[in-house]
This record gives sequence, structure tokens and C-alpha cells, in this order.
Amino acid sequence: MEIFTFDRAERVVGRFGSVGTRATRVAAGDGGAVSLTCLTLAPGGTIGAHRAPVPQLFLVVAGDGWVAGADGRRTPVTAGTGVRWDADETHASGSEAGLTALALEGAGLRVFPPDPPDPPDPPGSGDGGRLV
Repeated sequence: MEIFTFDRAERVVGRFGSVGTRATRVAAGDGGAVSLTCLTLAPGGTIGAHRAPVPQLFLVVAGDGWVAGADGRRTPVTAGTGVRWDADETHASGSEAGLTALALEGAGLRVFPPDPPDPPDPPGSGDGGRLV
């Protein structure tokens, strides 16, 4: 087991006119087929419009902000929201209050549809229906 901190905000991101953004490389697959980066946007931070080199997932883990496609129209995102961009798709993101996201990049990424929720436990099973 290896325990590590992934939100280290190590490198300033200035490409594409980005401001108030830092990135930490977290992990990569053999040969760079897939990579995981933690992105930290300070309040007012943006990642400027650019084309995705490969399919990308943008998974918001804290805070809130917005994402935009080629048309520039901003769509709100909050913690627990994920966004997928195809290769060559132009996109941007930003936050007025601050945001932390994990960016997963690699060929062949696909998003699974939601599973149906598990049925509730039958009465009288387990802990007697108590929450704690």
C-alpha cells in the first residue's frame, strides 16, 4: 500500500491563456496510454479554450464552476459532476469560487451509464432499520 497526497497544486498552468490554475500529475499508465492529473482552480481561475488531444474526463471533486464547449456557452458543474470531451473537442473551464477536479486522459475512455439503485433492505434484516 502507498498513501499519497494528490492535490499538491505543483505546477502553474499558463497554456491557452489559463489563469489561477495549478496541476499535479498523479499517475500514468505504461507508455502514457492513460494519465491522471489533479487540477486546482483558484477563485476566478480558468483553463483557457483548447482542443483535447485524446478523450478526457473532468471529474469535479470539490467546489463549483463551469465548463464550456466550442460554442463558449458555460454549463455549471459542482462536486460530483463529470464531463467527457472527445479527442479534438474544444473546451474550457473556470470557477468563480474555486474548484478541484481530476482529469483522466487516454484513448478509448468511455463513461458507463448509471446502474439502477439497489433495492432497500427488507424490514427486519440487518440492523433493524436503524441508520447508525
